[in-house]
Amino acid sequence: MAEATRYADEIIDDGFPWYAIRLFTTRQGEVKSYFEEQGFECFIPMQYIEAEGHDGRTHRALRPVVNNLIFVKQSDEETTFRRVVQQADYKISVLRKAKDSREYSLIPHRQMYEFRLMCNPEVTMRKFLSIEQAQLKAGEEVYVKFGPFKGLSGRLVRSSKKYYLLKEVPGLGIMLKVSRWCCVPIEKKE
Repeated sequence: MAEATRYADEIIDDGFPWYAIRLFTTRQGEVKSYFEEQGFECFIPMQYIEAEGHDGRTHRALRPVVNNLIFVKQSDEETTFRRVVQQADYKISVLRKAKDSREYSLIPHRQMYEFRLMCNPEVTMRKFLSIEQAQLKAGEEVYVKFGPFKGLSGRLVRSSKKYYLLKEVPGLGIMLKVSRWCCVPIEKKE
């Protein structure tokens, strides 16, 4: 539990929205380094997987959830960000509000803050979904009032006879196991 607390302490909500960037390269780490060198904070959702080592034994390894998605904080003017994207030596695409729009889709700071908290690799009862799968899930908008995830909000959905808190951001969805008794509808948040 100390790892989970340390992870949560590193994530702050400073009021800046985020961009979601789709990559058309396998060099996710290099793209992240490029944006960080340009002064932008980046986030890649990670998870532990069982991997086989050179000695044939399995061990836990921290790997990206998806290899073609990276989130970048809008800490500078959009014109600066557009210039950095255009000058990149990598084939990338910033997710847009609509297919025919030139306007970038911005993820609100609170939504991204909660999403990053839910992506804690130490939490075991979670599932990642494509955005299409997430949109198919029916559920009520809730606020977690009690328990270790107190303060988070999302849709309360059911999967495999268990309840999950679903949070969606452009390009990815995450479901975190919660007790439905800890959740209240958004309008009854007080």
